[in-house]
Formats: sequence, structure tokens, C-alpha cells
Amino acid sequence: MLLAERRLRVADLVRMTDISKSTLHRIYNDETTRIEFDTLSKLCQVLKVTPGDVLKYVPDENEGN
Repeated sequence: MLLAERRLRVADLVRMTDISKSTLHRIYNDETTRIEFDTLSKLCQVLKVTPGDVLKYVPDENEGN
């Protein structure tokens, strides 16, 4: 995970991005169903990555049935 590689905690990202702790915890714990472009942009800027480094596409198991 990016945070572990950079020795960062969610609390560090809260300070660096001004994104709420609850939002970052939901993203970190894969409990979110959507992400705002502004949030994604802040994460990419602070971590110096692209959206593809932060997001992963996982198809819905029920899709197409």
C-alpha cells in the first residue's frame, strides 16, 4: 500500500490534504462507493501519483447476470 511504502498514516494524510479523517478511513478500508474528483486530486498531488495508482477496478460479481 502507498501509505506503508511512504511510512504515512491516515492522520498524516488528513493534515497534508485537509480531507476529513472519516473520508480517508473509508477510502483506506475500502468502504467507499464513490470518490469525489477533488478528493482524488488532492490524494494524487500529495502522494505524487496518478489516479490509476490509487484506484483499482473490481467488476461487480452480479453484473451481467
